[in-house]
Order: sequence, then C-alpha cells, then structure tokens
Amino acid sequence: MAVIRVLLVDDQELMRMGFRMVLNAQEDLEVIGEAADGVDAVRLADELRPDVVLMDVRMPRLDGVEATKQITEAGTAKVLVMTTFDMDEYALSALRNGASGFLLKDTPPADLVSALRAVASGDAVVSPSVTKRLLDRFLGPAGGGELRDATVLDVLTEREREVLVLIAKGLSNTELAQKLFLSEATVKTHVGRILAKLELRDRVQAVVLAYETGLVRPGDV
Repeated sequence: MAVIRVLLVDDQELMRMGFRMVLNAQEDLEVIGEAADGVDAVRLADELRPDVVLMDVRMPRLDGVEATKQITEAGTAKVLVMTTFDMDEYALSALRNGASGFLLKDTPPADLVSALRAVASGDAVVSPSVTKRLLDRFLGPAGGGELRDATVLDVLTEREREVLVLIAKGLSNTELAQKLFLSEATVKTHVGRILAKLELRDRVQAVVLAYETGLVRPGDV
C-alpha cells in the first residue's frame, strides 16, 4: 500500500495535534512534518516533498494563500486548504492560487481522510454546499463580483458545456455518467478536454470559472 505523506500547516498546535492523531491512525497516511506559518510551510514542503500539504489560511508571517501559491507554482506538492465560515474569501483565493480543494475545519475525520486520498490521487475536492456559499458571497449579486467574459467558453462543444455545468454543481464522474447516459471513460475524456481547452489545472478551477462566467449561478446548486 502506497503511503500518502502529509505536511500539516496550522498556527494552532492543538489543531495540528488533532489532525496528526487522525491521519497517523490510517495505514496509508503519514504526517511527515508540521509548520506553524506559511514561511515554514514553503520551506518544509521543499525539503520534505510531501504528497499533500494540509494548509491553514490565516497564519503569521505568510498566510496560507501565498504559501499555497508558492508551493503549487514550484510543483512541490498538492495543497488542500482548511477554512472556517468566517474566512471564506481566503479559501476562494487559495483555490485561485493553486489549491486542489478546501475543507471546513469541522469536517468529520472520515471526510478529511477521504479528501486527502482524493487530492493525492490527482482529483480535486469540491464540496457543493461550501462552493455555493463561497461563490454566492463573492460572485453573486450581494458580493459585487464582476463576471468574466463568457466568450472564453466558446471553445467548448455543446456537450462539453453541459458537462461543465454539472461539474460546477458538484457531480462526480460516476454521477455525470449516470446523468448523461455515458460511460465513465467518455465522461473522463470530456472532462480532460474541457480542462485542456480552457487551460485549467483541475475541477476546482473549472467550478470557479463556470461561476465567474455566469454559466452557473449560485442559486443553481
């Protein structure tokens, strides 16, 4: 069994302790290091080369958003950010700067473990309920966010636009296949083409773009 190596980053020692206990109890997860701020996170990520960095967002010296950007731009590791409801803007910024997903700090242990496994395997963690909250606040009418030019989506076929809408609504590949009466292999092909045509890294960026262009609106989820 391949072991997923995790770097914990949080300025609260008790929070790190709790995460460490949960993760080290799993046969396929191992905490290989800890950092209390973004500066040490970037340094340790470079030194230890973890598979995934579990990243807090509000920390001293260097916040999690900038640390995420530096780590992902360097290709050092994948990053899964943690947030609370009162720090939504940081989570969205982290996604825009390379994070593969985000979790709430009160996420049940089983969901945290599943999310780390998903990110390590190259998938992105997109929670429909939390994604709606973020985008409703920052891209909806009350958030005052400006929509991006939707012509960026003109490179997509009608089927690819349909798939993108469903991705933005949080459907997995299996659910997409069932919804569209397609094989999972065909769905994966569509998803891959969407990401390539739009020059996106993963499903998280696809979700954000779908909202930013108005293809999907917060009330649709």
